[in-house]
Amino acid sequence: MKAVALLLAAFSLSTLNASSEPPSADQVLAQAEAKATAEHKAIFVHFGASWCGWCRRLDAFLDRADIKAVFEKYFVPVKLVVQENEKNKELENPGGEALLEKLGGPSGLPYSAFLDAHGGLIVNSKRPTSAGGGENIGFPAQTEEVDWFVEMMRKAAPKMSDDDLKTIESALRSPKK
Repeated sequence: MKAVALLLAAFSLSTLNASSEPPSADQVLAQAEAKATAEHKAIFVHFGASWCGWCRRLDAFLDRADIKAVFEKYFVPVKLVVQENEKNKELENPGGEALLEKLGGPSGLPYSAFLDAHGGLIVNSKRPTSAGGGENIGFPAQTEEVDWFVEMMRKAAPKMSDDDLKTIESALRSPKK
């Protein structure tokens, strides 16, 4: 009986340790793809890190009730943790850095992309520039960054209502204090 109890305790401990590791980027994306396919939505993936102030600002923006309601109507939002400092390396989603690069990054955080329901890139947060290439808008705070984010949403959800688009655009152009 003691052996069974020890085995159960060891199994519970190993399960606890395994569950504390973040899921891989592939696992997160597979779940998002399944949901996006079932709900006929695009995927919004954004990459961030605990040390990044603009990432926290994007997280807070996406968590606002008015923004969350609109976003979840058209998109399956997904956050992946990358580029953590040594102290918080365990927060990273394994494979997140490779996916970031595949989607056009890294060029600063936060970095975001809209994907189709199969994980194909629709558009990323690299705003085209006259010099070519692109410049990551991060959290869209400046006029040209908000303009690009609105364009990104139009490309990813062409059936998004004007009112819903305006809700997000207005919130970005006049942030709450």
